[in-house]
Amino acid sequence: MAKSVFTDGKMSVADFIKWVESMPGETAAHKVLPARAAVFSGWPPVDPGIIRSLASRGIEKLYSHQALAVETALNRKDFVIVTPTASGKTLCYNIPVLDAAIKSPNSRAIYLFPTKALSQDQLSELHGLIEEMRLDVRTHTYDGDTPGDVRTKIRKSGHIVITNPDMLHTGILPHHTKWKDLFENLRYVVIDELHTYKGIYGSHLALIISRLLRICEFYGSRPSFICCSATIANPRELASKLTRREMELISENGAPSGERHIIFYNPPVVNWQLGIRRSSLFESARIAVAAVRNGIRTIVFSRSRINVELLLKYIQDAAARYRIPAERIAGYRGGYLPNERRAIERGLRDGDIHCVVSTNALELGIDIGSLELAVLHGYPGSVASAWQQMGRAGRRADGGVSAAVMVASSLASDQFLAMNPSYFFGASPEHARINPSNPYIQIGHIKCSSFELPFYEGEKFGGEDVSEALDFLARNDVLHNTEGRYFWQEDSYPAASLSLRSATSENFVIHDITDASNPVVIGQMDRKTAPTLIFPQAIYFHAGEAYQVEELDHEEMRCYVKKVNVDYYTDGDASARIEVLDEMERAGNLGWGEVLLAVRPTIYKKIKLLTHENVGYGNIHIPEEQMHTTAFWINLEKELPEAASLGEGEKIESLHALVNLMKGVAPLFLMCDRGDIIVKGHERDPHFRVPTLFVADNVPGGIGLAEELFELGRGLFRSCLDAVSNCKCAFGCPACIGATVYDGGEKRAVIALLRRIIG
Repeated sequence: MAKSVFTDGKMSVADFIKWVESMPGETAAHKVLPARAAVFSGWPPVDPGIIRSLASRGIEKLYSHQALAVETALNRKDFVIVTPTASGKTLCYNIPVLDAAIKSPNSRAIYLFPTKALSQDQLSELHGLIEEMRLDVRTHTYDGDTPGDVRTKIRKSGHIVITNPDMLHTGILPHHTKWKDLFENLRYVVIDELHTYKGIYGSHLALIISRLLRICEFYGSRPSFICCSATIANPRELASKLTRREMELISENGAPSGERHIIFYNPPVVNWQLGIRRSSLFESARIAVAAVRNGIRTIVFSRSRINVELLLKYIQDAAARYRIPAERIAGYRGGYLPNERRAIERGLRDGDIHCVVSTNALELGIDIGSLELAVLHGYPGSVASAWQQMGRAGRRADGGVSAAVMVASSLASDQFLAMNPSYFFGASPEHARINPSNPYIQIGHIKCSSFELPFYEGEKFGGEDVSEALDFLARNDVLHNTEGRYFWQEDSYPAASLSLRSATSENFVIHDITDASNPVVIGQMDRKTAPTLIFPQAIYFHAGEAYQVEELDHEEMRCYVKKVNVDYYTDGDASARIEVLDEMERAGNLGWGEVLLAVRPTIYKKIKLLTHENVGYGNIHIPEEQMHTTAFWINLEKELPEAASLGEGEKIESLHALVNLMKGVAPLFLMCDRGDIIVKGHERDPHFRVPTLFVADNVPGGIGLAEELFELGRGLFRSCLDAVSNCKCAFGCPACIGATVYDGGEKRAVIALLRRIIG
């Protein structure tokens, strides 16, 4: 049993690590990353005022990677810098941008950050530097919160425009004539947190950059790109795809760091026959509460919104028993309103909040002060994301010892890592995939770009021939073709209806109608996520409070909720249907191509908060959603020869077990969330007429995940075999082949199937 926790606030992080290791579960791994000394370099040829100003802030030398980055920028080369969190990447672009502004007062720059919070964070740091140097360099954020009079001043005289992709997309590029000085003199474009631009979001940004470069060419400028990223496997490739430029890579880190401990903790088994472990939610909450009681400032990450809210409630309820004020513990996730998130960020910086529970929204480099412990409730879905989250603790170079504890859930991916921690510590980070050629995304940006500037016949967009798309839009009276030029002719404003977070543009707005006379907007949710989270009778949590969904208005995209006092939450489920439309490529019994993916929410469970017991269920009555996308598949005619004799509805144990196994293992090889793919097994597929396993991109048009799985080929199935073979259960369990009723044959069957697949 774990030793009792000190309650006088005196426990050090080192002592806390020993306490975690004494807990009744398994310490699957404990890796110590030793402290690292700084590596410095001399100053590049920048203005002496910059050097003096930084020296007054205690920065007398640059780290080696900073000096190389600044020198590369001064030489007007495009580059991407990839170093860990808290390594001072901000100076890699602030120094050359300010140096250009001093030496050439007309010089302009655009800073792109994925969130408003990061923009505000960087504005504060940049302002401090500019004021200390007494420079006439005007900089401000330009986003949805910027007042109208300030917007006018920025457009006329802003040297550095700090914005986000959404505002560049809707507020700057369509109105480029008002930004003439910016585009004529644009020297640098900074793209920070490059690794976040993957999937749909990254595909959109690549096309936004293509629109930006069309406008720059029109005004006669050619800006240099400075990109900053956390560690991913393909930073140079991603930066090149986003910017359409050849990029130099800077990856040698010269920044110092304190000693850091990484612990993989697997909760204890409570039912050996079924392989069921103690709830990872409860264990994560227990560790966080113990840390807060001992004065250790903590951040807790979880993969989903509902788990963030459950963890927040568990931690607040437990902390209340020790008279720890609830306001010292906060939740943070997408769907919270901007003013709520800004208040939480201030509370963390000021030290008023001692523990924050977050989705990956706080994975980015927002300044949230000095934290000593990061608790990861489950594997976040990628090696890169896991290191980012772990790096949120111990961000100060002189901060002493820090720790990160990853608490494994019962998901196959988590248990795979718990049994094979060397995979995590030895694996290279994943590739970040984008697909700017996705027709659902590309056509929208062709519309936006033609609104901004007419296209010429034969003109390429993002390096691609888009003649067919232009002709299609002309035939449908969206564009007007005259004398070899395509002009926008609709009355609509195309950027306003194109969302960057999805291939569709709709979000549900959540209204609290507890007080019917005074309804209040408390959050929002994207259409893709909504069907299994907000439906009539669903329990929706916000900031630890429970609300029941009263009504869902699909036409107006509104969800109406009332505050309730319940001891359960709801968990929705959906069924998927896949139809093959076109086979793109095949290698033996492996293939990938275009498919129709139809998803229909079916039932929901009521799950007790304190025990996770299933206490009821209900049906979800929401229409089926259809999309055209891409999928990877494997035909199992030879591997499952008995399939032809099965009647409809009969169970192929090994196929169903492989589906559950693939749901956990496939995301380990793709830089994606579990929700970005749909895994489906057909006992007799209508197209192939044999048993078939599908892994589909859960994104209209696909983003390349299916193609990547096809390229991985049978290596993917070797890892599935490793995962199920190394699981300690006897017959199959939730950690390997999913939660089902085991009769002893499923695990043996899926191992035999995988061996036949691998050959």
